[in-house]
Amino acid sequence: MFKREMKINFKSFLIWTLSLVIVFFVVFLIYPSIINSENIEMMDEMMQMFPKELLKAFNMDLSSIDSAFGWLKTEGFVMILLVIGSYAGIMGSTILLKEENDKTIEYLNSLPIKRQNIVMSKVLCGTLYLLLMTLVIGIFNFIGLSLVEKFNIKQFLLLSITPLLPGLVIFFLTLFISTFTNKTKKMFGISLGIVFLSYVIQTVSMISEKTEFLKFFSVFTLADIRYVIQNISINPIMVIISISLSIILCILTIVHYNKKELV
Repeated sequence: MFKREMKINFKSFLIWTLSLVIVFFVVFLIYPSIINSENIEMMDEMMQMFPKELLKAFNMDLSSIDSAFGWLKTEGFVMILLVIGSYAGIMGSTILLKEENDKTIEYLNSLPIKRQNIVMSKVLCGTLYLLLMTLVIGIFNFIGLSLVEKFNIKQFLLLSITPLLPGLVIFFLTLFISTFTNKTKKMFGISLGIVFLSYVIQTVSMISEKTEFLKFFSVFTLADIRYVIQNISINPIMVIISISLSIILCILTIVHYNKKELV
């Protein structure tokens, strides 16, 4: 079952991963050539024109975009969070449902395989591909940065890990929600809605102290990139919350899937 899942989902993993790799390849290729003392001064002046809240949303109040690593800590990691989050959401929302849509669930039910084993094979597949995607992007960015400039390696490594925290929760959340429906298209929209709504909520939470409470309703708060940039360490509370939520959602998925009437 596990090998079958890995083979079926390899193509989508490759497409999503390569899309990010290509973007960052272009960045490492052209960024050093467009950054010079004159451009840096112009960018600093331009940054002063933006509202502090906007700069905070992209971590530009903590890091300048006068280098490839500076850009990576601001817009770059926001892009990584959204892409890995979207990939996790789509995979989680469809990895179980596609068996029903493709009618292969009838074949699986005819085999001496328990439903929880079906779920666990998909959980292992999804988790492994999220780990691999994070690893591949991290290795590529490390090589790219090493070729163009000097950077804080420890900070980079910790930042590269952070997308896993919200990514795993999104995967298990959409996996659990998918056990309540039989429609893949419906879940596709729900999964992307969860990702982008969470990002909007997290961005709004940074606008002022009055909206700061909204961060508790966004899964992207688990990444806590600002904490990593400032302290060069991952917030252990976020790690505990991410792992705990993933385990709870996984158990709930197995319990409800065992009761679901499959078609």
